[in-house]
Amino acid sequence: MVKLGRYATLEVVKVVDFGVYLNGNDFGQVLLPRKHQPKDCQVGDKVRVFLYLDSNDVIVATTQRPRAQVGEFANLKVIANNKVGAFLDWGLDKDLLLPFSEQKRPAEEGRSQIVYVHVNHADERIMASAKIDRFLDKEPANYANGEEVNLIIAEKTELGFKAIINSAHWGVVFRNEVFQPLHYGQKLKGFIKQVRADGKIDLVLQKSGKQELDKYANTILIKLKQADGFLPLTDKTDAELIYETLSMSKKAFKKTIGGLFKKQLITIQSDGIKINSL
Repeated sequence: MVKLGRYATLEVVKVVDFGVYLNGNDFGQVLLPRKHQPKDCQVGDKVRVFLYLDSNDVIVATTQRPRAQVGEFANLKVIANNKVGAFLDWGLDKDLLLPFSEQKRPAEEGRSQIVYVHVNHADERIMASAKIDRFLDKEPANYANGEEVNLIIAEKTELGFKAIINSAHWGVVFRNEVFQPLHYGQKLKGFIKQVRADGKIDLVLQKSGKQELDKYANTILIKLKQADGFLPLTDKTDAELIYETLSMSKKAFKKTIGGLFKKQLITIQSDGIKINSL
């Protein structure tokens, strides 16, 4: 089904001087302006486009890529304010409206806000809302421990960082399990640590288990070879330096070098680790 504010692959049905018309199914024929159409576009071609409303509230197509579709969260920059609200840069010619009624705090020009992109069913216009809780799933989450998920870092708390999981649920990455810089609006992969009995979700940013340790072992061996067989890293090295060098936590580093040592692949010295053969 073709939906407003989403991608669709549509067939070209007419070519005109100012663009091409696509078969928009229930929307009828939808214009893809010439400046955005693929080169040598002909009747019968199929084009992947995004559908939205132009400044006259007419449905049009574009091959530009928005930073979020309807039904998704994104961290978008405020580029202007007027009497109806703020306008956000979402990557299209027409900016995205964040009405005053959908703001949790005043939108400041030049700053970014995490918003949910949705269709306002009162007037069928695409707009943004900063009232995140309203759009998250209230039903119990059905995630498996260790499952990989998409995260958006949305809030820093005393416990750690609150993150939006798969545009659907809240989760928390605890401070003592964060081994890399995190910032507001950052998108990254994470893993479900556990879904608690009360429905709250704990997250981790690095997967545990043999598969991840194998990946870390490979990373260390590659780095050692690139550094002529020696890295000045030990179990006393600052965690930030370990992460900066190897992109892993200190805990993962210590566990991995222990495994490499047992396999006689490295030697652990007082001033670092050394590969046993290049």
